[in-house]
Amino acid sequence: TTGGEGGTTVTVTNASDFLRYAQASGRYVIRVDGTIALSGMEDVASDKTIIGVGANGRITGGGLDLDGVRNVIIRNLTFTGADDDAINVQDGSTNIWIDHNDLSGADDGLLDIKRGSDFITVSWNRFHDHDKTSLVGHSDGNASQDRGHLRVTYVHNWFQGTNQRHPRVRFANPVHVLNNYYSDIGSYGVASTMDAGVFVEGNYFENVRRPTSIQEGDSDEGNIREANNLLVN
Repeated sequence: TTGGEGGTTVTVTNASDFLRYAQASGRYVIRVDGTIALSGMEDVASDKTIIGVGANGRITGGGLDLDGVRNVIIRNLTFTGADDDAINVQDGSTNIWIDHNDLSGADDGLLDIKRGSDFITVSWNRFHDHDKTSLVGHSDGNASQDRGHLRVTYVHNWFQGTNQRHPRVRFANPVHVLNNYYSDIGSYGVASTMDAGVFVEGNYFENVRRPTSIQEGDSDEGNIREANNLLVN
């Protein structure tokens, strides 16, 4: 996953310029300097790196929709106040890297991965002050599209003061949840349902009532393998 490497580098400070490059064909490295106020979910095209400049890169009000695209990196951005998802990865999107972002306060999910997407890495992000944090597989009835896909790694993330879905997985096998920090979680940490296979390894769960779960809502049970996790309180 190389994103816009080798393409044109641009710096954007407003929503119109941001969307012009994010939705263009070809390779772009898009440097976000300042606050980009979006309205609703906005598409991101293939072969893009979207990266915040220092601590200034912010996306508010709306979210990013990766729909049937490949080779996208989203890095070093603050997402807050989205009126739907902060980031939505769907419809067979592949080779997506979500890295070093701060996500909170969306209306729905902070990061949802669904509808046959594949080969996703979620690394070094802070998820906080939210309910439905990160979904893998959107419904119990979507096996035909999702089974054999949705291979995702969550590594070195901090889930802080969130409630559920860290992640909540359907059908995917394998999903690797590795070396993450969970602090003050409300309902549960990691859930595996609908025969998913999730490897929960080397995580630190602090003040988490249910670190793992194999059944949520009306979903059938999934499978979890656990190794070398630390449980505190």
